[in-house]
This record gives sequence, C-alpha cells and structure tokens, in this order.
Amino acid sequence: MDRLAIIGGRPLFGEAPISGAKNSALKVMAASLLTEETLALTNVPRLADVDMLLRLLEQHGVAHEFNGSSLSLSAKEITSTEAPYDLVRKMRASFNVLGPLLARERQAKVSLPGGCAIGARPVDLHLKALIAMGAEIELDEGYVIASAPNGLKGAGISFPFVSVGATEHVMLAGVLADGETIINNAAREPEIVDLADCLNKMGAKVSGAGHSKITITGVDKLSGADHEVLPDRIETGAYAMAVGATGGELTLTGAKSDLLGAALPVLIETGLEIEDTDKGLRVRKTQNRLNAVGIITQPFPGFPTDLQAQFMALMATADGVSTIKETIFENRFMHAPELSRMGANISVNGQTATVRGVERLRGAPVMATDLRASMSLIIAALAAEGQSMINRVYHLDRGFERLEEKLSNCGALIERVGG
Repeated sequence: MDRLAIIGGRPLFGEAPISGAKNSALKVMAASLLTEETLALTNVPRLADVDMLLRLLEQHGVAHEFNGSSLSLSAKEITSTEAPYDLVRKMRASFNVLGPLLARERQAKVSLPGGCAIGARPVDLHLKALIAMGAEIELDEGYVIASAPNGLKGAGISFPFVSVGATEHVMLAGVLADGETIINNAAREPEIVDLADCLNKMGAKVSGAGHSKITITGVDKLSGADHEVLPDRIETGAYAMAVGATGGELTLTGAKSDLLGAALPVLIETGLEIEDTDKGLRVRKTQNRLNAVGIITQPFPGFPTDLQAQFMALMATADGVSTIKETIFENRFMHAPELSRMGANISVNGQTATVRGVERLRGAPVMATDLRASMSLIIAALAAEGQSMINRVYHLDRGFERLEEKLSNCGALIERVGG
C-alpha cells in the first residue's frame, strides 16, 4: 500500500494549478444519463472517484472519451438500469444515478452507497424526495429498487436540513419530470449552481440555484451541451492553508475567491494575505505564526466541513487557542489523534475540538483515515521538522489531482513510496 514520505520545514513558492471540482464533476457526469446526445465537459479532474463513476456509467451504456481534462459522454441508449454493489459501494456520489435513470427509463435498481467512513450519512432524504415525485421504492438486500411507471411528477420538496446530495438528486430527477418541482431549504453550494448551469445548457429549466429555494420546470427532452466544471474550492482552501502552515507565496491558478464562502475571511483573519489576480489567487504568509481563529462548520456560505481537517492542521501551530466545532458530520475528528502524534495539542469533546497552538510540529509516522484527513496530515507534515510517513494515502487519489507533482513543483519534498 502506497505511502507519502514528506520532509517538512520548506516554504512553498510558485504556482499551483487548481483542478476542476470533483464534487461538481461527478454530478454533471451523472447528468449525461438524461440525454441521448453528447455532453462535452472540460476542466474535469483525473481522480479515482471520476474513474469509478465512469465505470458505472459504462455499465449503463454511456460511451466516453477522456483526453487531458476534457471528457465527452454519450448515453445514446441506456443498456442497463442496474447499478451494482461493486461499483456503488466505494463512492457515495454513485447513488445519484438513481434519479436520472428513473427520469429517463422509469426504473432503476441501485445499490446503497459507500464512500468515506464519516458518520451514518443516510440516503433517506433522497428516497423520500423521489417518492414524493411519484416513484415506487422498495429496499431489498442492500439495493434500492425503484420504478415510476407513469414517469416522475413535479412536487414540493422541503428538506428538514440542508443536504447537498439530496438537492442535486432532486435537480437531476426533476428536469424531466411532469410539472414543477420546488425545493425548499435547498443547498446553496457553488457546485449546486454549476450543476444547474450545466442542466440549463442542456435545455432544462432550473432557477434559483445558489438560493434556498430552487424551482425546476420539467421538460420533455434534454440535449447535449458543452460545459466547463468550476474550480475546486476545497483544493483552493487546502493549498492556501499549506502556505499558511509552511510560509512562502503561491499563486493558485484558476482559483476564484468568491467560491470560498466563509473560509476566505477566516483565512484572512489568521493573518494570511489573499488577493485576486488575473491568474487566480495569490496567497502569502508574512508573519511568523498565524493567529488562532475558531470556526463552526456550516453549509455554504458557511465554513465548509471539507476544510475542517485541513484547518485543524493549520491551527496546530497558530499563536493561541482555537475552537473547531463540527456540525455537519459525526465522527469527523479522526485526524486529531494523528496530528497529536506530530506534537499537536488537541483535545476533543464530542463535536468540538480545542487546538492549543504549539511552536512547531515534529515529523512522525501517521495514518490517513479519509480523504480530507489525508490532506490535513500532509499540511502538518509540510510544516513539521524532519520526515513524516503518511500511510493509507489511497484516500488522496479520490480527491486531489496530481498532488505530489503540484507540491513538488512549489518546493515541497514529497514522494510516494510503495509498501
């Protein structure tokens, strides 16, 4: 199993290209099931999760060509409406093929999903919404067996809490439904807006994306389209935090500050200098130790849960005490004891972590437990004295494109080793 060897203590300088957002790419890829015509995507990251979804789409009859970051998808004919366990269990986003298959073929058999081991993350909201839209659903031996003999119908959907995945799923299902679908308490993430933009280019009628109420007027048919996936705000934030931990100055090419939400003012409050440029975002650390800042994870535009682990690594060497409260997922502090192995002073009480900044971290062998925790440990290792060995880095390949190459080009001593 691959590991990452990192020798820390070196500042980062230069340019780091920000890839397309994985969480957006996966959903617009699923939209290819909604049309017989070709969906041509650009700025698609080459990641294990993208490859996994491509395998699943192939199962449904979708042909594809992937050249560089350009991906064309053609679902001229749906050859299977079953999404098997082996292809869905590894990635939660695979479950979102259910809605498009129901919308186009009026039936689907989809395995319950897997993905990172972070809390329960049930799909109840997805299923209740589809039932409200006229789907008949039963669970059998780990599969969702769904049908809509008369097609999906528009409905009013009010979520009891904000869910990005459920919002996207209703959007994907509702664009071909008969009538109007209204989503109340919809997620407002930039990836929601990106999916709506793509669907509208395909001929859908989606309005309100980026707000808490989304209206979808169903159409009879969608066409192909060209669409560029938006830049990854989580990768942007992670690289900015790497600069904060190590020092130096990076230009994050292709990045956009308005996608960062509450993470931007938080990073500025720590003492980082961040400014928009023609190329993207310039991030610079000018003070020896950053300021300790507390955060509470919240749906967009709040501080993103997907940057919580990386921010904890940044606060590990900040000047002062920071409090980090996780409100989105359970069991998302698994990186804390690993950071402690490197000398961080972190105490966890339920959903709250208290980080008392230390002057420096020490290299150590650590183990990644999930995707975002992996990046947290990398940030800590880049800042630490000596060598760190990060085990189970296969998580990284799910969400960070060419990570070692990008960091090495900016001066980091990082190498993937077997074993």
